[in-house]
Amino acid sequence: MTSPADEILDVVDENDVVVGQAPRGEVYARGLRHRCAFVLVRDAEDRIFVHRRTPTKLVFPSMYDMFVGGVVGAGESYDEAALREAEEELGVSGLPRPTPLFRFLYGDGGGHGSWWSAVYEVRCTLPVAPQPEEVAWHAFLPEAEVRARLADWPWVPDGAAAYERLRAYRADSSTPR
Repeated sequence: MTSPADEILDVVDENDVVVGQAPRGEVYARGLRHRCAFVLVRDAEDRIFVHRRTPTKLVFPSMYDMFVGGVVGAGESYDEAALREAEEELGVSGLPRPTPLFRFLYGDGGGHGSWWSAVYEVRCTLPVAPQPEEVAWHAFLPEAEVRARLADWPWVPDGAAAYERLRAYRADSSTPR
């Protein structure tokens, strides 16, 4: 079995055009720009799936996230990665295809580099069984509780940035033009 650090990723430029490929470990170590998919998962009661990452994760170990998702593999589309990652992390199969919302270039400023981030949402009415090697704790929380915990819990910085952009996107989308 290969390690996650050996997974091959597309390396992209500032316009999200593929300029090469490299193993995930090298991409992270050198801060190369790559692609990620973020999926906000809501249950039948409109609560948001929140989880704490395991301490063994390559980046942002033991931090909380309100998205499931991860890196887009070499040659994989954002849409394919969003569905694959959501099903893997939630431990489900037969999830509806996540709805794409927007993309943005995230730069972490903390030495991890930057990555193109595609934000999706999906409703999951299936019972979840998250991967224990990925997820140390999880719960479906009302959005008001997620917002209240933003200042209290250590959140993954890219997920927090995606969530703030999602809130702005929703506010902008509901503004009459």
